[in-house]
Amino acid sequence: MSAAIEVRGLVKTYGPLAAVDHIEFTVESGSVYAFLGPNGAGKTTTTEILEGLRRRTEGEVRVLGLDPWKQGYALHQRIGVIPQDFRFFEKITPKEGIEYYASLFGTHPDPQELLQRVDLGDKSNSRFDTLSGGQKQKLGLALALTNNPEVCFLDEPTTGLDPQARRSIWEVIRTLRREGRTVFLTTHYLEEAELLADQVGIIHHGKIIASGTPGEIIRAHGRAERLVFEAPAALGSYLRSNLGTAVEIHDGRVEVPLESNRDALRVLSAVESSGIAWQGFTTKRDTLEDVFVRMVGPMDEGALKSETPA
Repeated sequence: MSAAIEVRGLVKTYGPLAAVDHIEFTVESGSVYAFLGPNGAGKTTTTEILEGLRRRTEGEVRVLGLDPWKQGYALHQRIGVIPQDFRFFEKITPKEGIEYYASLFGTHPDPQELLQRVDLGDKSNSRFDTLSGGQKQKLGLALALTNNPEVCFLDEPTTGLDPQARRSIWEVIRTLRREGRTVFLTTHYLEEAELLADQVGIIHHGKIIASGTPGEIIRAHGRAERLVFEAPAALGSYLRSNLGTAVEIHDGRVEVPLESNRDALRVLSAVESSGIAWQGFTTKRDTLEDVFVRMVGPMDEGALKSETPA
């Protein structure tokens, strides 16, 4: 599998500030790569360098074999971009929007087919200012596909959407991958990255601090699987004394780490022997979001804003 994006020793400085500090990663063709990071981490700067919108200070960057800054015109014919908070001409319709974009790129897509693809076929003749937030995002995605791109840069494509609309966008992303296109995805929904991405990169303070498949990152940086009991603190104290393990006690919850499946039987036996009443239990594994929060702190709605002024 060839590389669609190659980044080596990338640096971007603003005076004494290194917004991006010697980072390296590769995105394989036909894959979904999720690039995650909190506000100020260097994520937006990196993404805009890849799109040819910012000049890098040092390092090598290739997108589809092209230098984004020096060969931007040729690159822009082959990539699609949906920015954060997509906006468009208020009185234009989705069909007219696609026709307009097609005229800029010199392409000839079927507007109705493209709108059907993003579940917007019934809104082809509705004005942009009458569309819901989710429908506007879907139009942005349709416009990003107008030039039949090989690489799609999707910057928070599901922000503010209801669950059904988000899943509709997810299916479009999966379809793009099945078609052999490359998707470079930023999102503040960590479960979205875990579900969709083949590879994940987490950037913090300008450096890549974790990379790999979602599963690899969780295994490398997550906690062991745990049994979680709805029970009083007394049960946690009992288990600490009798099992000699690092039991965590929270408000109405007791968590016991498991090194292997056999440990579960030992823990349950100890719980039964304690004679302390408990209401129920479940098993818990760390998610990508758990790992992210532990490594860099919580990500909120505004966490992926641009690190630098426009």
